[in-house]
Amino acid sequence: MKYRILHESADRLRIHLPKVRVSADEADSLYEYLNESPLVSKASVSERSGNAVICFTGDVSAIMQLLDAFSFQEYEGDGSGRARSIAKEYEEKLFAHVLKRCAKRFLLPSGIRAVLTAVNAVRYVLPGIRSLLKGKLQVEVLDAVTITASMATGSYDTASDIMFLLGISEILEEWTHKKSVDDLARSMSLNIDRVWLKRADGTEILMPVREIEENDVIIVRAGNTIPLDGIAVRGEAQVSQASLTGEPLPVFKKEGSYVYGGTVMEEGELMIRVVKAAGSGRYDSIVKMIEDSEKLTSESENRAARLADSLVPWCLGATGLTYLFTRDITRAMSVLMVDFSCALKLSIPIAVLSAMREASDAGIRVKGGKYLERCAKAETMVFDKTGTLTYSTPRVAAVIPFAGNDRREMLRLAACLEEHYPHSIANAVVAEAKAQGLVHEEEHSKVEYVVAHGIASSIRGKKVIIGSYHFVFEDEKTVIPEGEQERFDSLPEQYSLLYMAIGGTLAAVICIEDPIREEAAAAVRGLHEAGVSRIAMMTGDSEKTAAAVARAVGVDFYASEVLPQDKAAFIDAEHEKGHTVIMIGDGINDTPALSKADVAVAVSDGSPIAREIADLTVGDDLRSLLAAREISALLMRRISQNYFMIMTFNSGLIALGMLGVLQPSFTAYAHNLSTLLISLHSMSRLRKQTD
Repeated sequence: MKYRILHESADRLRIHLPKVRVSADEADSLYEYLNESPLVSKASVSERSGNAVICFTGDVSAIMQLLDAFSFQEYEGDGSGRARSIAKEYEEKLFAHVLKRCAKRFLLPSGIRAVLTAVNAVRYVLPGIRSLLKGKLQVEVLDAVTITASMATGSYDTASDIMFLLGISEILEEWTHKKSVDDLARSMSLNIDRVWLKRADGTEILMPVREIEENDVIIVRAGNTIPLDGIAVRGEAQVSQASLTGEPLPVFKKEGSYVYGGTVMEEGELMIRVVKAAGSGRYDSIVKMIEDSEKLTSESENRAARLADSLVPWCLGATGLTYLFTRDITRAMSVLMVDFSCALKLSIPIAVLSAMREASDAGIRVKGGKYLERCAKAETMVFDKTGTLTYSTPRVAAVIPFAGNDRREMLRLAACLEEHYPHSIANAVVAEAKAQGLVHEEEHSKVEYVVAHGIASSIRGKKVIIGSYHFVFEDEKTVIPEGEQERFDSLPEQYSLLYMAIGGTLAAVICIEDPIREEAAAAVRGLHEAGVSRIAMMTGDSEKTAAAVARAVGVDFYASEVLPQDKAAFIDAEHEKGHTVIMIGDGINDTPALSKADVAVAVSDGSPIAREIADLTVGDDLRSLLAAREISALLMRRISQNYFMIMTFNSGLIALGMLGVLQPSFTAYAHNLSTLLISLHSMSRLRKQTD
């Protein structure tokens, strides 16, 4: 790409694109390209000026190479920069709609305006007729009757005004909906950097996803997201396809089965021959899934739609009774020009979608409006410990070898096993080995992951296991080397302990430092103040570790050494008490409980399967849970306010119309204007800006 440097500093670069005009799509593509680079901390692109500002780390020459490699024609992103294009598209639609209305009103004679009004009315009258033919009195009937009655009484300008305001409402609703869908689609897009590639010689190598080509064979194991579309060539697995198809149960995949990028492997292992490389339309498939899914529809939206349709007969009845008792067509028309349907059906969905968008701006990804409603009324909240109440990036504090083993060799072997099943603790082991410069070769045989327990494999003919005390000593009957029992009994209690055994004998204990999040106690206290009456912590860690964390963060209840099914059983028990439950977790072990909860919350750097199941995904700061709760509560308050304003204002207009105080044209304007104002208010931020 050609560009000109306008200003350069140690960590900031401003450039100009020498193009006659930078389109919104081009600006979005460059914005997306720059922000996905690890070298760029922040970038902005202006389509109007053709300038880009790039904040970066490292050497400016690397940024210049990055820019040189970019091409508007060749770059295919995942859609994460489309917000600007959407905004521009609907700004132009809104401007064109208003301009068309002004030109028609002030430049055309009344006769031509009347003809055009009659022609435009067809698109509103026909749906009303179809609704009547189906035996239903819905909003479309009321719109059709109102417009037809206005034209029948010679009020063509009033009919035109009604259609103009309905058109604006449609544009605003479509704009807000499309923007919210775009936000959700981007939040659900894949975030996979590397994948295991199976070479022709049988070895495995970790490769960047972008370097994988069609017909390459990749390996995906339990708990990981399948990054690319392909055909299984070996293995069997249970795959969750809920993100694409909505089906709740995992699908069995075997040799010859087609697998989709973005689905999650719950159990098993597959070797997959890639048929679609990166950038093959994942964003578009997510958009379609969201738009087709009922998850976007909250109970408030359903209730508003039902109420709007149920009020149509009452509005028509009030019109008929007014004419029957007064014999005044003007009064009857004044009543007919007012209905509750437009405002209810427009403002409530916009309020929900705007809340979802605001949550997205706060780093909270919400899969549907109904989850915000549940979040607002939840009484019970259940936390996993590791990666949620504690930092998601624990570190290795010490490696204690047994049976005469070398400390560095034990760490190297542990990292060799753990890297196949990324979890916060596994990542800590791999990171420590890398920090100490321990390079490992793939000497072991197939690695087996035992959920909630650990990992088993074999090396040089000996079985190697690594995991929890329960798994290593109780399930696998590992023995402590002779003469080292006292050393084992004196292991430090302040750490989480990871045990490794070779050939049935304890080989090493890895001490994991799992510090409590700085904001954890304040977040728990804030959730209590926000109305969450019962906050629990459930963990597979030891009683001593769990008790210490529970005391520090201030939860109401905790359980230690629990299995995944124990967490799910606790949520079932809360449901039996009639409580709405939120579950926060980050690992494979949490997925049964996440599936049971009314609202499943995953942290952004948790396991792919946890993020897949989650209804909300939050950042790595627990205070974002407070933001989610606050946005949810404010949304429910706004919905209640909308109901009150719509019912009160429109009832007042109907009453004044019946009394003959207001003319039909005024009630039509007042009703539609109030609908737009309430809808615009519903699009505004729920929380006050703090910056």
